[in-house]
Amino acid sequence: MPGFRSLAANRDFTVLWVGETVNQLGSRVSVFVFPLLAYSLSGSVLVAACVEAAHLLGTAVVLLPAGALADRIDRRVLMLAASGSGALLYASLVVAGLLGTLTIPHLAVVGLLTGVTAGVFGPAQISAVRSVVSTADLATALSQNQARRHVASLLGGPVGGALYSLSRWAPFAFDALTFAISCLTLTRIRTDLSAPPRASRTRVVTDIAEGISFILARPFFRVLMSWAALVNLVTNALTFVVLLRMIQADFPPAQIGLVETAAGIGGILGALAAPYVIDRVPTGALTVGVSWALALPLVPMIWWANPLVVGACSFFFLFLNPIGNAGIGAYRLALTPEHLQGRVTASAQFLAVALMPLAPLLGAALLHRYGGEWAVTVLLAATLALAGYLTASKSVRGVPRPSEWRQQTLAA
Repeated sequence: MPGFRSLAANRDFTVLWVGETVNQLGSRVSVFVFPLLAYSLSGSVLVAACVEAAHLLGTAVVLLPAGALADRIDRRVLMLAASGSGALLYASLVVAGLLGTLTIPHLAVVGLLTGVTAGVFGPAQISAVRSVVSTADLATALSQNQARRHVASLLGGPVGGALYSLSRWAPFAFDALTFAISCLTLTRIRTDLSAPPRASRTRVVTDIAEGISFILARPFFRVLMSWAALVNLVTNALTFVVLLRMIQADFPPAQIGLVETAAGIGGILGALAAPYVIDRVPTGALTVGVSWALALPLVPMIWWANPLVVGACSFFFLFLNPIGNAGIGAYRLALTPEHLQGRVTASAQFLAVALMPLAPLLGAALLHRYGGEWAVTVLLAATLALAGYLTASKSVRGVPRPSEWRQQTLAA
């Protein structure tokens, strides 16, 4: 409770959190609708996968330069530019929908470019969190960031399904509005979000290389980032397989949206529990334990792909996810020097999502080649193998409790 009370009294963190929760809700609505609309327009699983992949590709491509910019330019300016661009991009889909001219190429381009805006926004936002909260509150702040994402998931699917049932363009109108609200809230933050002063200016390429080098020089970062890249590929491919199975089974969008509601509830409860669990368990042991436990909720989806079963599985999967992410994420931020926050955050995010654009394509290919049950089985086996890989790392297993590593980082 002390961590939550401290953050509740932190006006700037609250403003940032509320604004970006609204923003992320809109984004979840549109990301939920993208494959539904693409499949409706084309009748092709692979086309739906490509449209989904375009958004992920846009994020991955821009993350590294975005991290360098976050260490050079006022983070508020970057976030405002990203949110404003997102509002305009989604508004273009609204106009096309009203005119009856929505097409797959237009959808794919907007998916790609909104992925770019997300990639620009991410490092700036995490750097801003580091600016407005203390080291002692980092784990709780990142837990609340996890909760923000799951609040969006809780409402994104049902809202997206309901709006899509009204018209194809309605979800994008909603998203354009949420991006505009994000711009407004960003102007209300009082903390100076300028990049830290630097003794000298280097080329952007040099800045990017410095962030990557910081990660690659440390075994902890190397193992964690390679594991994150592969586990994100596998679990997102599995999620896409299950989504396509429900779409092919002709479940209504509103029912499919309830899966995200269940996932969102699980994620919120997990984020609320995270600070208590994180403070009481060594961070490394907790991360390893969660990596194994994440596989268990996926097992029933081998045989069943209806919204009720998938929703229950998603609830337990997302309950565990914030607990693992918040602790190890806070440790990573605490280890990173202030002048490298943007670049290291961007490098870590890039390495974690670099393979994700392949996830929808991998899922669609496995589904097409082997069918739903075998596709889920293969991906579940890969998840277990990756848990074994993380367990083998002493640099991850050896991370102590937050009370210990906070003292170590403060002493350094």
